[in-house]
Amino acid sequence: MATKSLPGTPAWLGATNDQKALALLLEYGALTRNQLGELSGLSKPTASQMVARLESAGLIESVGEIAGSRGPTAMSYGVRKNVAIGVAVDVQPEVTRSVVIDAAGGEYPVVEDFHARSRGENDAAVELRGAVSRACEQAGIETTLVTGIVVGVQAAVNAATGELSFTDEMPGWPREDINETLSAALGYDVVVWNDVKVAAVAEREMGAGKELGSFALFWVGNGLGVAFDIRGEILAGANGGAGEIGYLSAPLRAADVDPQAADLQDLISGDAIAKIASQFDVSAARFEDLLTAIDASPDRHRMLSLVAERVALGVAPVLAVLDPEAVILSGPVGIIGGDVLAHEVRAAIESHTRWRPRIESTGVSRPPVLAGAACVLREHLTEGLIEAITNS
Repeated sequence: MATKSLPGTPAWLGATNDQKALALLLEYGALTRNQLGELSGLSKPTASQMVARLESAGLIESVGEIAGSRGPTAMSYGVRKNVAIGVAVDVQPEVTRSVVIDAAGGEYPVVEDFHARSRGENDAAVELRGAVSRACEQAGIETTLVTGIVVGVQAAVNAATGELSFTDEMPGWPREDINETLSAALGYDVVVWNDVKVAAVAEREMGAGKELGSFALFWVGNGLGVAFDIRGEILAGANGGAGEIGYLSAPLRAADVDPQAADLQDLISGDAIAKIASQFDVSAARFEDLLTAIDASPDRHRMLSLVAERVALGVAPVLAVLDPEAVILSGPVGIIGGDVLAHEVRAAIESHTRWRPRIESTGVSRPPVLAGAACVLREHLTEGLIEAITNS
């Protein structure tokens, strides 16, 4: 049984140095011994010892030679891609996306499985197992190398209790102990996130939220939701339900836009978008195909203006409660709407309220839920590698 090295001992010092070296390789990519020494502030002999230990442990490998301007050619080293493998999964009402992730930052193909969400009991593990299998097959990775997955779902997730709620689009999924139940069924670690909240992680890491102190990610797709990022922390709420604004009653002003809308979900989500599109003879069986048709239509701008009237009514209470530095429009509708939708939403809010908000379009080019799940998963994989050194 592995035990932790005692602080102050040579073994502890070696493990600490190895952690530092591995962290640098994960952050910068392939490095030579000299580069590791310079970045870590350690001597060249110590850097060589770190490389030898990490290579012997099977965590890193030589990846090529670098010719210097003076002196002999130096060997560069990188983290082995097969030592920490996971799969990020995005479960949406019409499509499940998955992609292999490794701690070294390798690039793998995204796999999409379109289906009608009509699931029986206990099918969640089957669905996830299929998503992992498809991603690994496309990446040329053995499924046995997978140590964990991070999943974004259209439901609220209570991280403390594992309870899944607001699960209108998740038939057949466990409602309690979600992570433990699915981990036991699949045989590796499963972490489930709300899809909008994990999309906000991607927006902070690589999108329009990178330089902001706080922002609200306003998600419009088949469903509706908001995620709040405050200085890099995602506000979950006491029970994981922060941002489930689709269940709020429609404001009185909404009667001028859609008299039948009882709540914000009725006013803004997928059925409402389809209703707007039908006014311009645009339709499709699948929601994603409908958005493609809207994006290609000569009436695109007119349709987005009508969508913006509705979105503005949902954004207004977010401004009143949180007053974020910016509201970022994301989700399938936010993505196809881009800067046009952001401008129209801002104009609609300013014409009906006292707010003068900063409204931005998403800066995440990849599917945002999958991108956020990948960010969270890569952090877990990195922590696992570091911990493996600590306990060795």
